[in-house]
Amino acid sequence: MKKYFLLITLLAITNAFAQVKQTVTKSTVKYEIKNMGINTHGIFGGVQADIKFDDQHLATSSIEASIETATINSDNEMRDKHLKSEDYFDVAKYPHITMKSVSFKHKNGDNYTGVFNVTIKDKTKTVDVPFTYTESGNTASFKGVFTINRQDFGVGGGSMILSKEATITVEVQTTK
Repeated sequence: MKKYFLLITLLAITNAFAQVKQTVTKSTVKYEIKNMGINTHGIFGGVQADIKFDDQHLATSSIEASIETATINSDNEMRDKHLKSEDYFDVAKYPHITMKSVSFKHKNGDNYTGVFNVTIKDKTKTVDVPFTYTESGNTASFKGVFTINRQDFGVGGGSMILSKEATITVEVQTTK
């Protein structure tokens, strides 16, 4: 009898901390940065993600994601070619930008903050990412906006006409 009780207790504890992987069904990664005082923007594609997020078990939740740097699209072929060069993302040498969660905190309602290690061009910085998380049936939605200093990652060198801060918007839909 004690063996069965122990087994049931162990299974219950294991299930409480088990994370179900969520599959990305739709994603958008946008950036905005001032160039010569004018807001310029674009998108990245090629999102890959391993999402195990449970708003009831934040301590055991995790998100790892990457985007392909060669997918940058600013709606200007000449600018895109320059952004893919060594001066900016050096896509031949650094084909991915990655984010890996360190921790999550619930703020209120659907609002959370994730601490992520962001790696661009082999330089990793810790970034706080405020986001919303909502569920509807078997679908979940993540929406976050955060700012990075491009110079922290060696992107764009010491350009005087390009802002140091870039705003990143991430929207991801998943199935659970």
